[in-house]
Amino acid sequence: MHICITSSGKNLDSLIDPRFGRCFYFLFLDTASPDNFKAVINRGMEAIRGAGVQSAQTVIDEGVEAVITGNIGPNSLMILQQSGISVFQASPSMTCRQALEYFNNNQLKEITTPGLAGFGFSSGGRGFGRRRFGGGFRRRSGWD
Repeated sequence: MHICITSSGKNLDSLIDPRFGRCFYFLFLDTASPDNFKAVINRGMEAIRGAGVQSAQTVIDEGVEAVITGNIGPNSLMILQQSGISVFQASPSMTCRQALEYFNNNQLKEITTPGLAGFGFSSGGRGFGRRRFGGGFRRRSGWD
């Protein structure tokens, strides 16, 4: 089975990147020969808007059947599901190799409902996404 793992680094010993749309790397591999993988820099992470959509398109273009990640936003999940791609959740404390082992043993939970868009975890907005510091500036009284 051809799958994609969101990764914080370029190899299977890297930690899972908990963000789908803004992950650092995608590792594309076949579960039959996992040591023969391709690491691709996620160009979607640089997007001002629509990172999840761009990242989903990258994954679709690779022809994968499943994605392993920590969290995924609503647009990304919808696009992947409509393309017939299943999405599974792995702990960000796992290496990609461990997540693959859990996947092969049917020990990862399938994600059927998205997390919050723009955040690295589905923890009510306490992740490492772009909105980490409150999302902008507030006008204070007395400023012109």
